[in-house]
Amino acid sequence: MERFKRNERIASLVKVLSDNPNRLYSLNYFGELLNAAKSTISEDIVIAKNALEELGLGQIETVPGAAGGVKYRDKATVDESMRFLDRIAGVLSDPGRIITGGFLYMADVIYNPGIAYSVGKILAGCFDRDSIQYVLTVETKGIPIAMMTARAIGVPLIIARRDNRVTEGSTVNINFLSGSTGRIQTMSLSKRAMERGAGVLIIDDFMKAGGTARGMVDLMKEFDARVVGIGVMITTTKPSEKLVSNYIPLMYLEGVDEKSGKVSIKPNNRLLF
Repeated sequence: MERFKRNERIASLVKVLSDNPNRLYSLNYFGELLNAAKSTISEDIVIAKNALEELGLGQIETVPGAAGGVKYRDKATVDESMRFLDRIAGVLSDPGRIITGGFLYMADVIYNPGIAYSVGKILAGCFDRDSIQYVLTVETKGIPIAMMTARAIGVPLIIARRDNRVTEGSTVNINFLSGSTGRIQTMSLSKRAMERGAGVLIIDDFMKAGGTARGMVDLMKEFDARVVGIGVMITTTKPSEKLVSNYIPLMYLEGVDEKSGKVSIKPNNRLLF
């Protein structure tokens, strides 16, 4: 097998790590892949680590010990995150997005792969990734950002259904109260979807009163799961008291005025990374 130049090794190393966030790779793996000694791979990792961190393109972490190795964390910087959220808040504040009833059209934003990727990367950075084994959302609009959050953390995505599906097999079903409509709704999840006792991060695209999020929290109790946190793309400022407390929103919707055509959305300036 031919030997690779340093720039070729570093490019390959970064490609493998960034394609698999939070996955631990041994130095032996890269040594065999790139036909290089472990000492050489270690030097390459240091160079790649310094370059990515200096440019704010993520973090490469090394884990010492016999079972250790190297892994990549897809992490957005504070400045990058705030610039992105300012831009998206401006896009969503377009009066042309107002729908009858005081709603906002958001599908084109949520289903944009680039936007969903950035939202997921920011949300992933708001929580302790090492304590998360699954990301949970409810069908349907929250799926893209939940998928990208799961990718950034490097864990599977599980989706709670609004109704039972034959293809899901045996399911756990709960009823929950919608905080926005006041109606009783149903949520279900296959018994095979996750291991019991796991750490779970709940992700949703929009929160008003928090009824859906509360339903997902209650659903996780049926699996003896630990809810690590709740991440939301947008939450309304009213009602101020939600049905859940441990949630982190990326943006606040302060109001939609159909008559004046005014939409007020602001980024959460208190995000912690």
